[in-house]
Amino acid sequence: MTVLLRRQRPALADRLADAGLWGLAAVHVLVALSFLFVLAALSPASAQEPPVCGGVNLLEKFEKDDPAGYAKLRAEADGVPNGKGIFWKIEKDGQPASWLLGTMHVTDPRVLAMPEAARTAFAEAATIVVESDEIADEKKAGAAMLTRPDLTMFTDGRSITDFLDEEGAEKLAEGLKRRGLSLAAVGRMKPWMIASFVALPACEIARKTAGAAFLDQRLAKDALAEGKTLKGLETLVEQISALDSLPLEPQVQGLVQTLELGDTLKDVIETMSQLYLSGDTGMIMPMMRAAAPETDADAEAYADFEQRIIIDRNHTMAERAAPILAGGNVFVAVGALHLAGPEGVVELLRKQGFTVTVVP
Repeated sequence: MTVLLRRQRPALADRLADAGLWGLAAVHVLVALSFLFVLAALSPASAQEPPVCGGVNLLEKFEKDDPAGYAKLRAEADGVPNGKGIFWKIEKDGQPASWLLGTMHVTDPRVLAMPEAARTAFAEAATIVVESDEIADEKKAGAAMLTRPDLTMFTDGRSITDFLDEEGAEKLAEGLKRRGLSLAAVGRMKPWMIASFVALPACEIARKTAGAAFLDQRLAKDALAEGKTLKGLETLVEQISALDSLPLEPQVQGLVQTLELGDTLKDVIETMSQLYLSGDTGMIMPMMRAAAPETDADAEAYADFEQRIIIDRNHTMAERAAPILAGGNVFVAVGALHLAGPEGVVELLRKQGFTVTVVP
């Protein structure tokens, strides 16, 4: 990102970078949310009115405080291939049309509503495809995670504090305490696992605990209830393995930063929610990169995250979706972060011979 943008960290980066991009990005990785809904299934559903998260759009403040810096960020986002739109039509060889919806793995009612065209396409599709079909069954998802305890827990005697100095350990303990967790209780968990507890604002966790399904999960469950064929593009173990493959120290530091953010996390989620709802998916990754820490090591760690959690999985999703799409009349729903970019799912499907066009 530009030097100008880096100089304006109080306008954007101090509010976003301090959120811990590792924790923030985990919000948009299905695995983290999969564990949350498993926990929610173990808690009694509440009949109370689901809470509204609130929050403000941080990009609006950035645009006001630094118009030139925002304009550069906007230009970068506008240059992202397929960075406009969350709903796409897929066609090939005269077969019935199929559809691709970019999702956000949250329970926000605005997200759950989906565009009208997407609702119609879902109702008419014979086959529904999500990132992992295991999300339709909480017990199945929980069992899948338990098959590989080494992916979720330190099994070699280490704990998360082995990656922190005394000050960092104190910050982690205090941040967990504010979230109703103790370091002793979660210290043996892998950082991404702890992030699944803390990388969402309290309102989102409350909605899930009250029984609300996030969008992908609701689509999967509705598909089965309506007698449609449900397919997954990945297994939960594959998704967990991708998270577990990330370097540990940046994950731990990001977790501490996420905990320090506190209630401001809802502003980060609201910013991304508004980008999603407006179809401005091409802005999400540039915004996250703009807020990334400035050291070479941090930049390398973030690039590694983007490669392993976004790009590599894009290729897997596109390759596995192609034979399912061959017959047409399929509705595919994957995280919106996987759609845009030169190696996004939209572009990768085009390279396999599909015509993919955005639905306004």
